[in-house]
Amino acid sequence: MSVNQLTPPEAKQYLDENPDAVYLDVRTEPEFASGHPPGAINIPVALPGPGGQMMPNGEFLELVSKVLEKDRAVVCGCQVGGRSQMAANLMEQAGYTNLTNMLGGFGGLQDPATGEVIPGWEDEGFEVETEVNDENSYSALRQKAAG
Repeated sequence: MSVNQLTPPEAKQYLDENPDAVYLDVRTEPEFASGHPPGAINIPVALPGPGGQMMPNGEFLELVSKVLEKDRAVVCGCQVGGRSQMAANLMEQAGYTNLTNMLGGFGGLQDPATGEVIPGWEDEGFEVETEVNDENSYSALRQKAAG
């Protein structure tokens, strides 16, 4: 099994055509609150450490396993595609079978080798939500999983 790779337009089409699929935003809580695709849930794969550097979120897989079924279609997204690829790889190793990484993420990506620009979700002009609530926020999902 391998992780599928889709650009933001392909990921949007996939989500539109698969209503049971979920967009898993693996960015930090402030990044998520600044804008995310509609219906997204937030479980950061990395969190800022004491010095501000990003550190792996030790609760990531545990929380994902309590929130998402292993056969659920999941599109992982972050700001440019790196953290979401890391998250998808971790999930694949944990037995998840229907995973997609969104290349270019929310904010877009420039390939350093070719210079090719992959516009992000927001750059493509797709709908963006800023609502953080009891159904989608990292803190709420943690509370539900603990409860």
